[in-house]
Amino acid sequence: MRALIQRVTEAKVEVAGEVLGAIGPGMLVLVCAMAGDGEAEAQALAAKVAKLRIFRDAEDRMNLSVRDAGGSALVVSQFTLAADTSRGNRPGFSSAAPPEEGERLYEAFAGFLAEAGVPVACGRFGADMAVSLVNDGPVTIWIDTAAA
Repeated sequence: MRALIQRVTEAKVEVAGEVLGAIGPGMLVLVCAMAGDGEAEAQALAAKVAKLRIFRDAEDRMNLSVRDAGGSALVVSQFTLAADTSRGNRPGFSSAAPPEEGERLYEAFAGFLAEAGVPVACGRFGADMAVSLVNDGPVTIWIDTAAA
C-alpha cells in the first residue's frame, strides 16, 4: 500500500458540498491499495503511520507521533498514487488494486489506524471529493509498504 501523509493544522473532505470528514491538527493521509496488497499491508501501513514522528516536541523537533501530539487523521482514498508515468505523458493506473479490493483495504487501513489509538475521519471511496487542507511546515511524507 502507498500513502502520502501531510501534517496539517486542519483538513476536510467534501462530496457535493457535504462535509464527510474534518479534523483540526493532525495528518491528512492519502492512501492507495496496490495490486497484490492484503490486510497485512494495510495493518503494517497503519502501524507505521500511527508511530510516524513528524510532530513538533517542546524543543521544536519532529519527535512526536500523531497520538503523542493529540492529533487526528483524515484518511482519503487516492488511487492516483499508483500512477505509472514511465511511458508517455498519460499516467497508467493498472498497478492499483481493483476497486472492490481497494475499498476493502482502504476501510481496513482506517480501522487499523483507529485501533492504534488515532482518531480517524474518512472520505468516501470512489467519490469525486474536494479535499481542503492547511499543510503545516510544510511536511509531506511518502510511504510505500513494498519498499519497507
